[in-house]
This record gives sequence, structure tokens and C-alpha cells, in this order.
Amino acid sequence: MREKVLWMIVSLLLLLSLVWSLLQKESEPKKFPQEQLGNTTIEHFDEAKRIMKKLYADRPYTFYCGCHFNEAGIDFSSCGFKPYKDLKRAQRVEWEHIVPAADFGRAFPAWRQGDPRCRDRRGKAFKGRSCAKLVSVVFNRMESDLYNLVPAIGEVNGMRRDYPVGLLPDSPPIFGQCRTKIARGMIEPREEVRGFIARSYKYMNDSYRGRGIISAKNEKLFEAWDKQYAPNPDEVLRARRIAKIQGNINRFVEGTAKIAQREEPKKRTQHGKP
Repeated sequence: MREKVLWMIVSLLLLLSLVWSLLQKESEPKKFPQEQLGNTTIEHFDEAKRIMKKLYADRPYTFYCGCHFNEAGIDFSSCGFKPYKDLKRAQRVEWEHIVPAADFGRAFPAWRQGDPRCRDRRGKAFKGRSCAKLVSVVFNRMESDLYNLVPAIGEVNGMRRDYPVGLLPDSPPIFGQCRTKIARGMIEPREEVRGFIARSYKYMNDSYRGRGIISAKNEKLFEAWDKQYAPNPDEVLRARRIAKIQGNINRFVEGTAKIAQREEPKKRTQHGKP
């Protein structure tokens, strides 16, 4: 009889221990692997570009200059854009990384040092973006993150390179009436997209931590732009469309959107009128 009672007590204690363990797990915040805070569904940049082309079909305006575009090319007259030097590249739309790929790419050893798997057909070793794309799933997902991609005039994209964002008060515009400036190794975006850029940097920095995406120099600038330029309806709509496709939200857009109208806005210039 005593053995039976002892067995029942032990069984009850084990059951209580199991229940307590389950309750503790439920009360703890759910933890995700680092890369799961960002894109985990789109594996290749080419796929991301195809998606973005469809996503912008009803709002076909370039990001830095607000020019209308279609399959035939870019309508310079819609925004007063004037090519600086490269007319051929200025006539095409390219999908620009707001946070340049080089900014987060340099955090990957394969980008900086190469990898044994990174050899061309002749056996010559290579590194940089091509090597990171070949060996790193996380890099490919970062490169393909839809929140970080916008349509840009090819020449502007090319001249921006991997330059940091900042202010150029003493530099004149170089693209006609387009108010985005590029000079002295820096890009100053037009006012209409400054908040958008700040929230894109903050999203990438938060989603892919430890990659050095926001420098100490730019942290205060992005905080100021985020507060000064709240998300407009188009930015919110874009973020919600991407969330449905990519499966994660940009909390810096959804969490700070100060707009009264939540339904889908009428067709208009993307990110503000040019």
C-alpha cells in the first residue's frame, strides 16, 4: 500500500513539473533566429526584382526623382529630369537597394576574404558580392528583401554607388529639376523620401543585427528624418503589400504611421508628388 501511495506522489510531482514547464514556455517571448526577423521567403535578387515590378505596376514612379515610367522607359518630362552624363543608362529603370548591398555585404567573410567554394572556371579565387551570393543564404535574403528595394533611374542608381546618405547644402542639383543630389561621395535624397529612407535603414538594421548597417554618424539623422517625415498612405500601402508577399512586417512603418485614412489610396505619385 505504501509503495502505491509513493508511486502516486511521484507521478503527481512529475505531472506538476511538466505543467509548470509548459506554463513557463508560454509566458516567455517567442524567440526567432536572427535572420528570421527579416526576409525568409525570397531567396534570389532576380525573383525580388520580378515581384517589385508587379508591385509598382499601379504606382510607376521612380524613387529619387519621382519620374513616371513604363515598359517603354522613363518619361523625363513628368519630373523635369535631365541626364547628367549617361543618357543610355538614364533611360532605364533599375531596382535600387536603399541600404547598399556593399554596406551589409562587407559584414560577410565571403565578401571580404572569399571562400574555398568561390572559384571561377579557371580555378581562380574570387570574393566580393559574387562570392557572398554563392555561399551565403542570409546574404541572398538580405539582397532580396523587398522593403529595401525601390525603382530608380539607372544613371542615378549608378552614380549613387554605395555612398552614404546625408545633407549637401552647398551642392547644386545635377539632374535638372530632380531635387536629389549626389556629390563628394554622398547622396542627399529629396525631402519626400527622407523619412522612407530612414525607416528602411532602421528596418534593415533591426532585422539583420550585427551587420553595421547604421553608422553612429547617421543614427541621429535617421531618427530625425523618421520623426519629421511620417509615412504617407503610399508608403503604408507598399509595406502592407510586401508583408503579404514576404511574410514579415516593417514595424517602423506600421508602428509610426500617423494617417487618418487606412484604406488603399487612389493612384498617385509614389512617395509624394515630384
